[in-house]
Amino acid sequence: MGETKPMNAKFMSAILLTTGLMAVPAVAEWKPAKPIEFVVMAGKGGGADKAVRFMQGIIAEEKLGPTVTPVNKAGGSGAVALNYMKNKKGDNHTIMFTLNSFYTTPLRQPKLGVNIEAFTPIMRMAEDTFCLWVNKKRKDGKDIKTVDEFVAAAKAAGDKWIMAGTGKNSEDNLLTDFLNTAYGLKMKYVPYKGGGKVAKQLAGNNADSTVNNPSEQEGFYKGGQTRPLACFTDERLALFPDAPTFKEIGKDFVYYMQRTVVGAPGMSADAKAYYNNLFSKVFNSKKWQSYRTKKALQGDPLAGDKLMAYWKKERGVHQAMLKKMGAIK
Repeated sequence: MGETKPMNAKFMSAILLTTGLMAVPAVAEWKPAKPIEFVVMAGKGGGADKAVRFMQGIIAEEKLGPTVTPVNKAGGSGAVALNYMKNKKGDNHTIMFTLNSFYTTPLRQPKLGVNIEAFTPIMRMAEDTFCLWVNKKRKDGKDIKTVDEFVAAAKAAGDKWIMAGTGKNSEDNLLTDFLNTAYGLKMKYVPYKGGGKVAKQLAGNNADSTVNNPSEQEGFYKGGQTRPLACFTDERLALFPDAPTFKEIGKDFVYYMQRTVVGAPGMSADAKAYYNNLFSKVFNSKKWQSYRTKKALQGDPLAGDKLMAYWKKERGVHQAMLKKMGAIK
């Protein structure tokens, strides 16, 4: 056993250096004394929830160490989860998986007293993608196949066109605002708790469109119920080769959602190192890499100071977007 440690440490260091992560000890001093609570700041069935449960499976199947228990804390566009984590100061056994509401909700709700810089940056596991979706079998019988057809139908419907999304002034709300502004639409945005519920609203023809992540619409897409018209990505997604990017059709707008593991404020340095090491193993596992491909997840891993710098940059971007849509002053 003693002869293999240097090789493992060297191997891990090489991985961390090539992926831009901070080097961490191969074996951290701290170890969990009880199951890890993995908070999801959204409801069940959404992209974040699915990713957390998939990572839970990797950790268990590959015997990476701790018992991980996913806990959904939906509500208030992430406010419930953020407040819960804020009150876990110094807790080494509570981590959270974030959406972009990690930025927008503290900006919109300053009374929460949440400063994202107080949280412990562990690792960005991916950046999720967004597409504009419609039902292939609408109640009115229209089979919308292009963004131009979508715009014509939505413009004719005015504020009776329902865009379902996750949370108020959230990522989905921002994208809806972009579409309304870019195409002169008056779509009504209706929030739900979790991307899974949003996807079901479209599949059940209770909404006219959504901007779901691919993982959230995957089942309905494979079942032939829904169609992606275009994606808010730099390049076309391999999953949907016929769906152009908005850049291709003249709207230079790209938007991604962080999928990041966050520690409670005041987490010990040893615990932070432990989780960084743990999620480095998860990230580099064949199963996670396969999951990233199947769910159209993108982005390199980030940790430590680089992850904190990313948070600050994205907070600024979202602050400007919220001001533009009139959500904050």
